[in-house]
Amino acid sequence: MQIRGGSSKGVYFLKSDLPEDTDLRDKVLLAVMGGGDIRQIDGLGGAHPLTSKIGIISPSEREGIDVDYLFVQAVVGENRVDTTPNCGNILAGVGPFAIESGLVQPTEGKTKVDVYMVNSGNRCELEVITPEGKVEYEGDASIDGVPGSASPLICNYMDLAGSACGKLLPTGKICDVVNGISVTCIDNGMPVVLLRSRDFNITGYETSDELNANTELKQKLEEIRLQLGPMMNLGDVNDKVVPKMSLIAAPTAGGHISTRTFIPHVCHSAVGVLGAVSVATACILPGSVADGITIIPDGNPKNISVEHPSGEFSVNLEIAGTPTSPEVVKAGLLRTARLLSKGETYISTSIWKGNKK
Repeated sequence: MQIRGGSSKGVYFLKSDLPEDTDLRDKVLLAVMGGGDIRQIDGLGGAHPLTSKIGIISPSEREGIDVDYLFVQAVVGENRVDTTPNCGNILAGVGPFAIESGLVQPTEGKTKVDVYMVNSGNRCELEVITPEGKVEYEGDASIDGVPGSASPLICNYMDLAGSACGKLLPTGKICDVVNGISVTCIDNGMPVVLLRSRDFNITGYETSDELNANTELKQKLEEIRLQLGPMMNLGDVNDKVVPKMSLIAAPTAGGHISTRTFIPHVCHSAVGVLGAVSVATACILPGSVADGITIIPDGNPKNISVEHPSGEFSVNLEIAGTPTSPEVVKAGLLRTARLLSKGETYISTSIWKGNKK
């Protein structure tokens, strides 16, 4: 199936329909998406990181879990895939896929789908609207970065800290300095590096196209990213799409923080779901690079509005711990999803030569 999940679009497979051998599986997935062609003209990919994504779903044997979900990023133009990060947008489509494919039996009104995120070992509870036992895609909920409106889909994330890096603050510090730039490295669902836009002599309110054309800025960000990879327990990140690099500035549209995020070399036209959770979490941590830029709302849970180039993303954080050492125990997010197509995809027979499974 092809499903628009959140502000991304992906191809979703049953794990049982793919080869068992990982190398062959990845070759098949690359062929489906369009291989190494930057246009992906010979496949289903959309020639952009946000539209070149894959979800692999299977029934789960874990207690209290309905399905296992492996996210795969097909790296546009590089003929390779990356299974290091999660993707919260594609995750939003897992619930509808699981119901449509018969992995989860729907209930009247609303169906909860408990998902195990294989990439990170975390859990998310999805709430899918299912009147008369069928997934409802039409509705009044809207999210920035997606045209029109659709049925609301709630994602409740639990225990996200250290999803890929092993701990919330991978370097052990709230703030590090690399190449003379102060950074906050954080992993609350997605490894992200927060950097103040002003430290690069930009406003942080530039368009994605303007930032993508700024080769000097991108070179500086990449130099910092490569140094931080080992410091964040990610190793050599030359061939990885994490950590994401998020430039932050004061909000301008009623939110709490403004972002421009590179994933990792292309500026996101919005902001990733789990990337937004990590940014919002950094905002509530005293001493981070966001300290003094954002004003944290009172109360618990805290609704943090993360502004991005095409709008804003609200993250609802349930907080424990103390004011000086807060801990996020749950992150709730509103997403939408829409089934785009069901069917068969065809790839070259040469992919299978020399392989038996």
